Amino acid sequence: MSELSIPIATMLTSGLALWLLMLTVKVVKARQVSGQSLGDGGDVPLTRAIRAQANLTEFAPMFIILVLIGELQRGNYYLLGALAITFMIARLAHGYALAFSQSNAPARAGGFLFTVIPIAISAIYNLVLLSY
Repeated sequence: MSELSIPIATMLTSGLALWLLMLTVKVVKARQVSGQSLGDGGDVPLTRAIRAQANLTEFAPMFIILVLIGELQRGNYYLLGALAITFMIARLAHGYALAFSQSNAPARAGGFLFTVIPIAISAIYNLVLLSY
């Protein structure tokens, strides 16, 4: 039996999990300040914190799965690693701009763009790997 090694998916998932915990703390603190236990009550900082957290949970699982599939298909580790680093930086930038700033900074738009590009590339790459 061979040893399974998925270091890129492991590091990516662990990093995103820690970021999710930080965004969750931001939501909890914003709820305490606003007094809202459910929903956002129209409180803009709370809304922004909720959306930063939710947006991460909307995109991260699919990308983690794509990276994991790429690793399991023995894809190029340099490409998968570069896509994972790009995605992680993008998610940090997007989440920070949304939850920790008061404006829609360019980091939010760039964060979104560099989230969807690695998803698209890894999805296509995994399909290409199937043909080998």
